Amino acid sequence: MKKRILYLFVSVLFLASCSEYNKILKSTDYDMKYEYAKKYFEQKKYARAYTLLGELVTIYKGTDKAEESLYLLARSHYMAKDYSTSGQYFTTYYTNYPKGQFAELSRFYAGYGYYLDSPEPELDQSGTYKAIDEMQMFLEYFPRSEKAKEAQDIIFALQEKLVEKEWLNAQLYYNLGNYMGNNYDAAVITAQNALKDYPYTKRKEDLSMLILKSKYQEAIQSVEEKKIERFRDVIDEYYSFINDFPDGANAKDAKKIFNVASKYVKD
Repeated sequence: MKKRILYLFVSVLFLASCSEYNKILKSTDYDMKYEYAKKYFEQKKYARAYTLLGELVTIYKGTDKAEESLYLLARSHYMAKDYSTSGQYFTTYYTNYPKGQFAELSRFYAGYGYYLDSPEPELDQSGTYKAIDEMQMFLEYFPRSEKAKEAQDIIFALQEKLVEKEWLNAQLYYNLGNYMGNNYDAAVITAQNALKDYPYTKRKEDLSMLILKSKYQEAIQSVEEKKIERFRDVIDEYYSFINDFPDGANAKDAKKIFNVASKYVKD
């Protein structure tokens, strides 16, 4: 019985709330709408907040409430986890108000939202590049911000995601081997480009080892007249690898490759 009464009480409150919200939506009292939009934001009813604010940013254009209403609109979408839309509104804000009250936060949350929305490494990384661009711009405009360290860490994390995608691509080429072409060469180029673009990546040893393994496979599967030249390249790559990672996790496997290559190159 008590549960039923509680359910009815909650239902009445919900219906009253919906009735109130519908009246506000239809109202032409824009200042009242604005106050309710802020109230809904505080109550974490973000969909209601951004619905009201979406109308108000146009109404308030050119007034003293235009700046805050636009920022709250962006924040409402952000808090609702609609990061793509929030990013567009944050960008509109700092474009229109480059020295505005919320310019620093708008630049940061634009990048942070794209960071949260960044896809897995296997997928298209356009969003990741977008997040990096926003965070780099944030650091350019606000290098002394209290959020600068966090922004830099986010950039590093996003770059590692881009490296991971290149690592997966390089591995795929390696696994394809000579299927429909020389995929070992493609694996080498992909891994080398990743190291060139991100020389301090956590994947540095893995990428370097993949280059060595790819050159080794290319050499071992070559026609006889090309084996010596390619194994010389393998040996050069081994010395480069072992110089960077003398005690690395792949050092023993690299040594095995070197020993085989040395049998082909006597001089």
